[in-house]
Amino acid sequence: QVQLAESGGGLVQPGGSLTLSCAASGFSLDYSAIGWFRQAPGKEREGVVCISGSGARTWYQSSVRGPVTISRDTTKNMVVLQMNSLKPEDTGVYYCATNLRTSCSGQATEYAYWGQGTQVTVSS
Repeated sequence: QVQLAESGGGLVQPGGSLTLSCAASGFSLDYSAIGWFRQAPGKEREGVVCISGSGARTWYQSSVRGPVTISRDTTKNMVVLQMNSLKPEDTGVYYCATNLRTSCSGQATEYAYWGQGTQVTVSS
């Protein structure tokens, strides 16, 4: 059974950093891309970053390239999202998802499996 579980969300001040983790089970990261998405209140879910099944390719939303880094540990079947220089507009629920395919996509509609999400609030 494919399962994804996010953790690491919380309240952080503007300019601060946060590390989110996505624990995957029921499938192998070696063959499946993992995407991170966020959904702000009243807005559509948007892609943030993705890492391919091979781990060799990544996709970043243009506005987050730099402050955001994605990495993975295949021995733990886990993907980590490091976010720096956070802004209030980064507030939202962050989800990890997989399409069980090796290639990345920034489109939420192309992902079939989702975690429950973790809340990130950037506020002073």
